[in-house]
Amino acid sequence: MTLAEAPPTADSLISDSQHADYEANGYLCLPNFVGPDWLDELRSVTAEFIEASRSQTASGKVFDLEPTHTPEVPRLRRLISPVDQHPSYARFTFEGPPAQLASALLGGPVRYHHSKLNFKWSDGGEEVKWHQDIQFWPHTDFTPLTIGVYLEDVDGEMSPMGVLPGSHRGPLYDQYAPDGNWAGSMADADVATLDLDQMVYLGGPAGSVTVHNCCMIHGSLPNNSPRPRPLLLQTYSAIGSYPISHIGANGVLGSSGGRLCGGEASQMLTIDGRQMHGAPDWSRKGPPTIFGSQQKDG
Repeated sequence: MTLAEAPPTADSLISDSQHADYEANGYLCLPNFVGPDWLDELRSVTAEFIEASRSQTASGKVFDLEPTHTPEVPRLRRLISPVDQHPSYARFTFEGPPAQLASALLGGPVRYHHSKLNFKWSDGGEEVKWHQDIQFWPHTDFTPLTIGVYLEDVDGEMSPMGVLPGSHRGPLYDQYAPDGNWAGSMADADVATLDLDQMVYLGGPAGSVTVHNCCMIHGSLPNNSPRPRPLLLQTYSAIGSYPISHIGANGVLGSSGGRLCGGEASQMLTIDGRQMHGAPDWSRKGPPTIFGSQQKDG
């Protein structure tokens, strides 16, 4: 696919059975979904950021570093908001395969929420405990999904992401610690109720794509292999789904948060089955007063 092509339909990008699998199980794993041209470009840009991280001594607005990070042996946990760091990441996320896949799965233009590049570095890259995403950034529905792209081959030794099929339709767990502080993971007592033998671990060759619904229970173990496991992640929702302000990460979205991918904005809304034609977008020039609108001032 080229960027000049129209966004593909679900029929041309994923099969009916794959779409049904996503709805039933809450996840997909699509080997070799991202082609070599995109993969080479993303790897090259990522290598530049790894090199740039050598000069950093602490985590900041661009890099989240492991405590043992040094100039000689860089150890990154995350590149924060890649779309804001380099145009290649932005073009990939807003126009490339992830946006096209999200549009196919959600049935039309989608609303971008955020992106990140998780590295899970070699020889002990940190685990991600079992959790659900939606509590981090609640929306007005449960359509948000996250699409991950493996930039390198990922096998079982590298601790690929694990998902619990069907858990996206189950309980939404409290992810606060007993002391009332945000933990960002499920409590041990809740994890003990899960059948972890049913976890599916989503490895694959470089260019493979993972998709998981915002309510899916997922996580990953430490990467004890000698190879880093870079996973580029981007989250989208249906066009009529909106992040709820002032809860979790919704209050700190970058300038691209809410951007539409694969189509144009429409002021036609359907809420609780009732349709309305909303006012124009006044975010750039400010709203008029009701008096000015009704009296057709100026």
